Amino acid sequence: GRPAGGTLGRHGIPVKRKKVCMLGAFAVGKTSLVSRYVHSMFSERYQTTVGVKVDKKVVEAAGESVTLVLWDLFGEDDYQELKPTFLRGSAGFLLVADGTRPSTLETALGLRERAIQAAGDIPMLLLLNKADRADEWEIDLDAVRDRAAGLPVLRTSAKTGAGVEDAFLALVQAMLAPR
Repeated sequence: GRPAGGTLGRHGIPVKRKKVCMLGAFAVGKTSLVSRYVHSMFSERYQTTVGVKVDKKVVEAAGESVTLVLWDLFGEDDYQELKPTFLRGSAGFLLVADGTRPSTLETALGLRERAIQAAGDIPMLLLLNKADRADEWEIDLDAVRDRAAGLPVLRTSAKTGAGVEDAFLALVQAMLAPR
């Protein structure tokens, strides 16, 4: 029979559900990254996320089917602070910064600490988004790697799709790896 509350993926393998939260400052590209990954789409039109937007995608990794439940949380700024309740139950986090705005890196690294407090030391990656605008970048990749203290750092572009699949796959593999 079917596992209680579970669904079956390809070849009748039970699908695991994993909650992943997208965290970062406003306008770093969290929604665009999810849209590129789940729907292979990109829109130039900026959309403010109000509250939480949830998307799902079934992925195959390490011989398993995993349903990613992607929580795209509103961007944190001076007026909106992320609530720890949004983070509980997460299996992984994608911290997103905008390579053209150094302040967004500070926000992402601050959210890392709060994410660990709320959900424990679970897999997370730091994505430096907007790699398509590298000529406008004000963030030095090597300096970021030093500051990120062991946190994997990847460059992505929601616009071109560069690095997006790799980033989500790297997080899924980290979540499935024995800890």
